Amino acid sequence: MTLRLLTGPVLALLCLLNSGCAPVVVGGAVATTASVGHDRRTTGAVVEDRAIFTRVLRALNDDKEMYRNSHINISVFNGWVLLSGETPTEAFRARAGEIARSQQKVRRVFNELTIAAPSSMMSRSSDTWITTKVKAALVGIKLEGFDPTRVKVVTENGTVYLLGLVYHREGDATVAKAQEITGVQRVVKLFEYLD
Repeated sequence: MTLRLLTGPVLALLCLLNSGCAPVVVGGAVATTASVGHDRRTTGAVVEDRAIFTRVLRALNDDKEMYRNSHINISVFNGWVLLSGETPTEAFRARAGEIARSQQKVRRVFNELTIAAPSSMMSRSSDTWITTKVKAALVGIKLEGFDPTRVKVVTENGTVYLLGLVYHREGDATVAKAQEITGVQRVVKLFEYLD
């Protein structure tokens, strides 16, 4: 009985920390929505980011040869697209970047794909755990007005990518906190600064 009571809240917390979204019950089904009230992006920008993600995902999946041979993660924040993961050739890497750049409303593309075979499930699980630890650590940042849900955290092969609309002091504190986490090899700032 106790395990069930703890599992639900713990899973909900991990979901919230990992996705930056709050679960919402809609017609008896669970859906996730962005925490727009805390987001510095406009509601329209949040919706557009989801649309950009869908367009990039569909376009990459339409390239069947690249899709079969690659492991590509797509993250979108305020029109900026991060491609991370692995692809076996420089030609695939370049093609993925061009596909992302060609989508409507994409403002910038960070092509962080590495030339390698797709990562193992063990490596991906480790990256998920690192992301969860970084997000949890960001809660401990004590800066007036800082909300850790405003920072998108993506981990790929031990490299932590940080995206968001932040002030320089918030970005610096976030990087410092991420660098303290065991397993983090490198931290890459992809922030848009408000000051």
